[in-house]
Amino acid sequence: MTNKAFLCGIIGVVLFILGTILGGLQIPNYSHVSQLISESYAIDTPYGVALRFFVFLPSGILLFLFTLLSIKVLPENNLTKISILGIGIFYGLGTVIVSIFPCDAGFNKEFIDPSISQLIHNFSGFITYTFVPIFIILLGVSARKWANGKTIFYAGLFCGIISFLFVNILSADLKSDFVGLYQRVVESSILIFIIICSLYIKNYKSKIN
Repeated sequence: MTNKAFLCGIIGVVLFILGTILGGLQIPNYSHVSQLISESYAIDTPYGVALRFFVFLPSGILLFLFTLLSIKVLPENNLTKISILGIGIFYGLGTVIVSIFPCDAGFNKEFIDPSISQLIHNFSGFITYTFVPIFIILLGVSARKWANGKTIFYAGLFCGIISFLFVNILSADLKSDFVGLYQRVVESSILIFIIICSLYIKNYKSKIN
């Protein structure tokens, strides 16, 4: 079970990073600093469909499975279950939803006559960025009671606070020249935390013996 959880977490993260890189490569002059990740697989992009259904969607599914498997491995307490399931639902399934419902061309930041897909995409993104940083912090707090859980505790606080701060910076001005950079700081904080949790879970049994 620990190995399955570890693999789901790591592969899910790798796919997300791969999708982000490949998405930028397909668009001339695409900037990871000034453009959102969603713009790289928007409705009008050359390989948007392939990226969404063969990279980002599997990533979301694997990250959701990672949280389900982790619940069975980690110490049983309500805060741990709620926190990690919250990450799975809002980040894992959130990634699935935005893959199925892409944004309009250029993300339609002006929100002019948005499509239904754009509305669902935006709402899912809003919910994800609102709750995931909180659940990361809560999982870190919960980890204080785990065997050798200090790494998760500090990582949860650091990654959760950083992601929370940059979500607020990002949402304050979606037309900023650094909007892509801000989003990538948020995503990196979340993905790094998942990697740290995956490594902890992989060695969980040896840590408690």
